[in-house]
Amino acid sequence: MSELVTAALVDLDLSAETKQDAARSLAERMVAEGRVTDLDGFLADVAAREAQMPTGLDGGIGIPHCRSEHVTAPTLAFGRSGPGIDFGAADGPADLVFLIAAPAGADDDHLTILSALARRLMDPEFTEALRAERDPGAAAALIRGEEAEPAGSAPKAPTPEASAPQASAAGDGTPVDGPVTGSVAPPTGPLRIVAVTSCPTGIAHTYMAAESLAAAARAGGVVLDVETQGSAGFERLDPALIAAADAVIWAHDVEVREKSRFDGKPIVDTGVKAGINRPAELIAEARQKAERGETTVLATGAAARQDGGATAGGDHAHFGVRLRTYLMSGVSYMVPFVAAGGLLIALSFAIGGYEIAGAKSVADHFVWGEAASWAALLNQIGTAAFAFLVPVLAGYIAYGMADRPALVPGFVGGAIALTIDAGFLGGLVAGLLAGAVVMAIQRVKVHPTLRGIMPVLVIPLIASAVVGFLMFIVVGKPIASLQRALTDGLNGLSGSNAIILGIVLGLMMCFDMGGPLNKVAYAFAVGGLADPTPGSLKVMAAVMAAGMVPPLAMALATTVRGRLFSRTERENGRAAWVLGASFISEGAIPFAAADPLRVIPSVMAGGAVTGALSMAFDCTLRAPHGGIFVVPLIGNPFLYLLAIAAGTTVATTLVVLLKSLGRNTEAPAPAAETPKISVAA
Repeated sequence: MSELVTAALVDLDLSAETKQDAARSLAERMVAEGRVTDLDGFLADVAAREAQMPTGLDGGIGIPHCRSEHVTAPTLAFGRSGPGIDFGAADGPADLVFLIAAPAGADDDHLTILSALARRLMDPEFTEALRAERDPGAAAALIRGEEAEPAGSAPKAPTPEASAPQASAAGDGTPVDGPVTGSVAPPTGPLRIVAVTSCPTGIAHTYMAAESLAAAARAGGVVLDVETQGSAGFERLDPALIAAADAVIWAHDVEVREKSRFDGKPIVDTGVKAGINRPAELIAEARQKAERGETTVLATGAAARQDGGATAGGDHAHFGVRLRTYLMSGVSYMVPFVAAGGLLIALSFAIGGYEIAGAKSVADHFVWGEAASWAALLNQIGTAAFAFLVPVLAGYIAYGMADRPALVPGFVGGAIALTIDAGFLGGLVAGLLAGAVVMAIQRVKVHPTLRGIMPVLVIPLIASAVVGFLMFIVVGKPIASLQRALTDGLNGLSGSNAIILGIVLGLMMCFDMGGPLNKVAYAFAVGGLADPTPGSLKVMAAVMAAGMVPPLAMALATTVRGRLFSRTERENGRAAWVLGASFISEGAIPFAAADPLRVIPSVMAGGAVTGALSMAFDCTLRAPHGGIFVVPLIGNPFLYLLAIAAGTTVATTLVVLLKSLGRNTEAPAPAAETPKISVAA
């Protein structure tokens, strides 16, 4: 952190009253130092990130942060507030504010800054020293780590005994596949835990779960090391730390990567929101398992996967929870292909018209000076990216179920689904089949000499053959027939049927604003873009229109009846205009968190109206994202905007009426005192 913060970037008397004012004050210092080129543009990016989820941490700490094209180099500015500033933490306002800026696309820099700062904030002596410091230069040096580390802050090295490699259940040093329960001696010193956190988007919930677990560990006298598996990659835990750990916590909504590293450890396996909301309970559960001496050897591809093994979503999670985790794993890996391929295709249509889809291959016919050639190039690149949608979906559903050995049969099954015209639905089935087949093979006990080749040769070979047989001969044709029936049904949608589908999609998009139902509706829509038909294009239009309603409605409500909202909500409302126009439904989450019983039903009603009108107006959309910025690619664009405006008006009217009933509008309750809900990013 040596170049991130200087004395000029430290304000020990931060006079701001709101988080927006605090961000502006600190950002102005960044502008003065040449670290930020456009103050307002950068602050808009900070507000957009803050609208997704509050950045306040327990202990009086606020960490507003973002990636922005207006940042020239990774930068940290620090401010200290006497009265404190509300950043949404459960225990009250923050007096220590760290504004973190990273250049656009610099995921590694962004996560490195957050992680480095978090490690230092875990030490209460460090934070108290910051509260007591009177010199900006000394405070900057303290943040950079140039002062001596506070006593007790260095991680304890594992003892030689604890660092020794774990003996396998087989007794011959070879990892055993499949969860195998056993026992070890309970811990005799301070409890040591290693944890992994991850979520589909890879930053917001991933990082907050890590912070929450770290805070609970500090309070409980537990030695904790966390590996955050974010979208920008991850830094693996030191094998010595894993070997020395008494227990493991997985707080994840996508499959833990390289989970065989945790063989032989007691494992608490749960969702990422549990890591945020109840970390102390997870640590207590890990302590109980460690004291009972439980062990689990994880499946890597050759031996039995017994009941009770660690699976995504919890040791004994309900099948529905596990199924959701498997499907979300596939969707999270598919979305980048959707975004890249879909927007390239949409851009090609904007340049060359829809007929460009029938152009000859640019490998043989490309003229540098012709716009049509460039349009054809973009279209064919996007089409190539879209061709991976179903195989990637199937492959990573299988991966979520049975780890790396299931990737090959999953991809093969997804490719076969395309070959037999089973489409998106076939990919779902192929992924589940591939995962189930691999899990079945892993139940077969094999001789130790075969274990080394099982995950790289035997399982992919057998599972691919079985999945291929099932897809080609057994289930493929019925699924393809069902897919054609669904496609024909979408193409034939008209009148009340289309309107009903639009209502359902609108309700799903607005219920949890980025959560599971929202993602199911979105995945259903983008799946239709892989083989676009008039019906699937209508579905995509309805889904995006409805998803824009929640933030737009909250922005409008805070504008027309601001006295019904707290100051923080009114400031969030300004950012929600941009988020809604960009089809970022999460912009309404702060409002839903503060007042779920009034906000969620209101935006659902508005989304239902918008979805129904979009279908009734026969609006179509060929781009999977973009909001108002892809209006030129929308069929019946003026009616489409009318549908969004109508739904936004309905949602705004309802939320204003509901907030007006039974409430003292002159003194609205502050956001920090209202109940909160957590919605997946």
